[in-house]
Amino acid sequence: MNLRHLLRMSRWARNPPPVRRVVLVLAVVAACLGLAGLEWAGVLPHGLGLDPRPKPPKAQVLP
Repeated sequence: MNLRHLLRMSRWARNPPPVRRVVLVLAVVAACLGLAGLEWAGVLPHGLGLDPRPKPPKAQVLP
């Protein structure tokens, strides 16, 4: 972990965030996990999925 993360955690332990912010963060995390689960299950429409990566060009072998 980074020193910045430890400092932020200690500040949050001394002064906890408001309940609304905690609920907002948990809702965003739940939405992200839900979308990831839908994509993993193959339920999302094609337009909402990720585009496949193009294959890198093959190296040419010189004679």
